[in-house]
Amino acid sequence: MEDVLSVPPLFSGKFAYFFDLDGTLADIKPHPDEVTIPDDVLARLSLLAELNDGALALISGRSITELEQLSQPYHFPLAGVHGAERRDINGHTHRISLPDNIRLPLEKALRQELAALDGVELEVKGMAFALHYRQGPQHESTLYELAKNVVARYPELAMQPGKCVIELKPAGINKGEAIAEFLRSAPFAGKTPVFLGDDLTDEHGFVVVNKLGGISIKVGAGATQAKWRLARVQDVYQWLESITDHQQQKEKALTNRRDGYESLSRSI
Repeated sequence: MEDVLSVPPLFSGKFAYFFDLDGTLADIKPHPDEVTIPDDVLARLSLLAELNDGALALISGRSITELEQLSQPYHFPLAGVHGAERRDINGHTHRISLPDNIRLPLEKALRQELAALDGVELEVKGMAFALHYRQGPQHESTLYELAKNVVARYPELAMQPGKCVIELKPAGINKGEAIAEFLRSAPFAGKTPVFLGDDLTDEHGFVVVNKLGGISIKVGAGATQAKWRLARVQDVYQWLESITDHQQQKEKALTNRRDGYESLSRSI
């Protein structure tokens, strides 16, 4: 979408919030282990979840285990590996896995192929593989060819490019499907979705949210299907603070108005 509005709106009512992590809730670092979410941002996310009946989830290419560690001490619904694993509001985990006859030989083959590529790191996620090349950008074209060959050999897999990473994951798995799955059950069902993301992997989510009349927000530069844009992670923090303050004020006004009606009814 070429004509993207610059500032997302502030809105009232109950919404279902979905946040990507790297590049959205936290700045991208040279190594994924260096990433953290500030404590005050986590507290704001918890408050936003409370204001919307718990309808807030983190959706990432990271595993659920990593997401849980990064969001402690809070216990949000999570979708990891682009939705290949998902933990709902009740703590129930749903996983899509690769059979051993695909996963084991593919891991061995990838390790052999990447051994000669300096700065490239293989991340094994159980049901997916991530080829990280932030420290070896000169190998980008080689990795794309490798990933294309893998997908041609294993039609059960799909290639998902990202920022300095190429992922090989089960076909049909993406963040849009993860959002749609959350919206089929409480506390997300019936609420208008809001999704913030920064990467190519988030575009599937923007498409789903747009179809549902929701609010899609791209973080950073680049062509996107999102309807709104925030320039950087710090702007996400500022918007998060503004939206929670706005919803708190609306909730307080509604409570005061309701209390006033009840007081008037008793006096009558």
